[in-house]
Amino acid sequence: MILEMKVPSPGESIKEVEIATWLVKDGDYVEKDQAIAEVDSDKATLELPAEASGIITLKAEEGDAVAVGAVVCLIDTSAAKPVVDASALAKEAAKEVAKPVAEAPKVEAPAVAKTYAAQTPSPAAKKILDEKSIQPTDVVGTGKGGRITKDDAVNAVPSMGTPTGGNRGSERTKLSMLRRKVAERLVSAKNETAMLTTFNEVDMTAIYALREQYKEEFKTKHGLGLGFMSFFTKAVTRALQLYPDVNSMIDGQEKISYNFCDISVAVSGPKGLMVPVMRSAETLSFRGVEAEIKRLAIRARDGQITVDEMTGGTFTISNGGVFGSMLSTPIINPPQSGILGMHNVVERAIVKNGQIVIAPVMFVALSYDHRIIDGRESVGFLVAVKEALEKPEELLMDGNVKRALEL
Repeated sequence: MILEMKVPSPGESIKEVEIATWLVKDGDYVEKDQAIAEVDSDKATLELPAEASGIITLKAEEGDAVAVGAVVCLIDTSAAKPVVDASALAKEAAKEVAKPVAEAPKVEAPAVAKTYAAQTPSPAAKKILDEKSIQPTDVVGTGKGGRITKDDAVNAVPSMGTPTGGNRGSERTKLSMLRRKVAERLVSAKNETAMLTTFNEVDMTAIYALREQYKEEFKTKHGLGLGFMSFFTKAVTRALQLYPDVNSMIDGQEKISYNFCDISVAVSGPKGLMVPVMRSAETLSFRGVEAEIKRLAIRARDGQITVDEMTGGTFTISNGGVFGSMLSTPIINPPQSGILGMHNVVERAIVKNGQIVIAPVMFVALSYDHRIIDGRESVGFLVAVKEALEKPEELLMDGNVKRALEL
C-alpha cells in the first residue's frame, strides 16, 4: 500500500511551509514516527514524523515552498525492512583499510630556486628596499635573470595594502522562511511604530547577595538554578500592573489593554531567534518562572517549540547580556508595545550614601511604541523595574525570602 504523506497544518494562519532539511534519503526504509524532515513555517521550525513504516519516496526538494495539505513524500508500507548483511559490511570496511595511500606529488626544487634567484636584490637594492619596508617579492627585477637592480629598488613604490592573497571567496545561501519572517517583522516594527528607547541602570548587589545565599538550597529543593530571569520577570509583571499602558496594544483605531501578563522571552535557537511565551507570568512563583523558562528554552533548542507557544505575548524580555552586550536598543516585538532589554553585569563605580563604591551594575533599556505609551508611563515603568530589582526582598518577596523561594 502506498501512503501519501501530506504537510500538516502547523497553525491556523499558516498556509505554506518550506522543506528545510530532509533527514532521510530517497529510497530509505523509515520507521513509524521517525523524524524524516525539518520544515520551516514563518513562525517556527518543526519536525515531520513518518506516519508509517516503509520505503520512502521524496516528492519535494530542500528549499521548496509547499502548501499545507500538499503531498511531500510517499511511503510504501508493503515493502519489507531490508536485512543488513553484517559480513558484507565487514568486507567493505576491510577493503577501505587495505587501500594504498596515494604518494604526495614531488616538489620541483629547481623551479623554486629559479624564482628565488629572480627575486634576489643586489646588496645596494636590498638596503634601499629595507629602508622602504618593501619585500623583494613585491618588486619585478629588470636585471639579468630577473635580478632586482638598484634602479628597480629606487623606483619601487610601497604597497598600499592591495590584497595579494588569502581566501576571498563568498557563499550565497537562501534564508529560511523563519529567518525571512523575523526580518520582515523587525523592519515592520521599525517602520510602522513610533519606537523610542529609554535607559536606566540597576545596582544588582541585593540580587547577587540573595542568589549567593540561597542558590544551592533552591537547586537542591527544586532542581533548578536561581537565575536573573525570575527576578526580572517578577519585576516586569509588577511594573506592568502599575503601568497598564505598557501592557497594551494598538488595533487599528482602538487600544487593547490586558489584565494578564503573557511574557515573551527571546531565546536563541539553532534556527535563529525564538520568542516563546510564559502565560500569566504574574501568577508564577520564582520556582514557576525558572521551571517554565527552562522548559521553553529546551523546546526551542531541540526544535520542538510550537506556533501556539510563541503566539499571544503582551510584553517581551530580551537578555543580550548572556552574549556580553553592554547596551542596546531592542526592537519591539509587534503587535506588542514594549520590550525590556537586559545587558551584562559589570562592576562599576557608583555613589551610595555619599560614598563612591564598586557595585555590580546592569544597564537596562525599554523600547516602547510612543503612539500608545507616553514618556511618563515609559520612564515610570522602567524606574519601577529598577526599584524592584534593587529591593527584591521588600518589593518582590513580601519580606519573606524563604517563602517566596518555597524553601
